[in-house]
Amino acid sequence: MSTREVVRYVDADSLAEAVVGRLVACVVEAQEQRGVAHIVLTGGGIGTEVLATLASSASLEAIDWKNIHLWWGDERWETTGDELRNDTAAHAVFIDHVAIPRDHVHSIHGPDRSKTPELSAVAYTNELLKYGNNEPPQFDVVLLGIGPDAHVASLFPEHPATHSDQVCVAVHHSPKPPATRVSLTFPTLNHARQAWILASGDNKAQAVRLALDPSAGPLQVPASGIRATHTLFLVDDDATKELPADMTRPGA
Repeated sequence: MSTREVVRYVDADSLAEAVVGRLVACVVEAQEQRGVAHIVLTGGGIGTEVLATLASSASLEAIDWKNIHLWWGDERWETTGDELRNDTAAHAVFIDHVAIPRDHVHSIHGPDRSKTPELSAVAYTNELLKYGNNEPPQFDVVLLGIGPDAHVASLFPEHPATHSDQVCVAVHHSPKPPATRVSLTFPTLNHARQAWILASGDNKAQAVRLALDPSAGPLQVPASGIRATHTLFLVDDDATKELPADMTRPGA
């Protein structure tokens, strides 16, 4: 059974702090119960702010960094270290400041490591399958941003990748630059105990409303297709401007 909930915070800073608290608690719980945690990271403004906030948090000490694996929901098919890549910002603000084994940081190959985005998607699929029973590991938390068009990862409205039942796909002709990307698919993103869609700012308000509309379909509104065991929309007040007041609850 899949459940969904909307939790709102006053502003982007409060949202980032709350996400960090939730994330540390989920990682610690996963490590206590299963020995290891698998987390899917996201890029974008709020995703990077969450990682930067986590890097300066005293709660970092609660995490066993030898027993955590970091993945990405999508990546721009650019060379390692390119400023357009999601993992470049993640390394700069967070990963390079914690004692995580580097082979536990699972970046998606760019053109310097795979000849084509299709081969990059195959390589990432194989990497994921190493940690599950012929399927990706069940992620403890999948972090996702949401675009003004309600895209998540690199799954865009009416785009061929939204139809895929593969583990990971190459994305061409993305409506948002850069045009070539690699993305996890709906089945992979939804293979999670929790998925958190993060939204900050009034430019995300319409996308959040559409994603929560019961009549929305994932091909037209990709964010509506995120259905983990428990899906949380963690948003600030500005991003809830188009929602009924009784649809959200205030964060602690």
